[in-house]
Amino acid sequence: MTETIRLDLMLRETVHAAYTNLVTRPTGRAIRTSIRERLAGGQALALLDFSEIGLVDLSCADEVIAQLLLDPPTGTYFVLQGLGEEQLEAIEHVLAHHDLAALFQDPLTGAARPVGRVSSEQRVAFACLQAAGPATAPALAERIGWDETQAGTVLATLARLRLIRCDDGSYSLPLSA
Repeated sequence: MTETIRLDLMLRETVHAAYTNLVTRPTGRAIRTSIRERLAGGQALALLDFSEIGLVDLSCADEVIAQLLLDPPTGTYFVLQGLGEEQLEAIEHVLAHHDLAALFQDPLTGAARPVGRVSSEQRVAFACLQAAGPATAPALAERIGWDETQAGTVLATLARLRLIRCDDGSYSLPLSA
């Protein structure tokens, strides 16, 4: 099941603010708490929509994005969408600081891409899954020309970062869930 969470609406409902900027730690904590409450039913995919948000400061990005990724609700995968370049820059800074990664849905192509702490090998594996569909470690190794151990290690890391999902040894993007 997919849940789209418009952060501008959540900001208005949670902190009763007339503005659309995600700023300050207390605001971030309040938004994160509201997101957790909304996802308490165990959503498989949460699309965090920033399209009507203005500024995202580092402290609020830390409280909302980093803290959700450090302790995600059980079974939930997050995709960030509607981000402008400056917003994405702030979030990537926070992700790098915490050694985290997230999925960002490109507004022009609609395709997801990992942002934050992602190695070149992880980007290659992610792109292969995105282009060719789900795969086991042996199948990915064959597609890319890696050995199975390398493919398995990279896939396990991507799954641990919650950039991909693993169901019975087959890895896929959470967007295809």
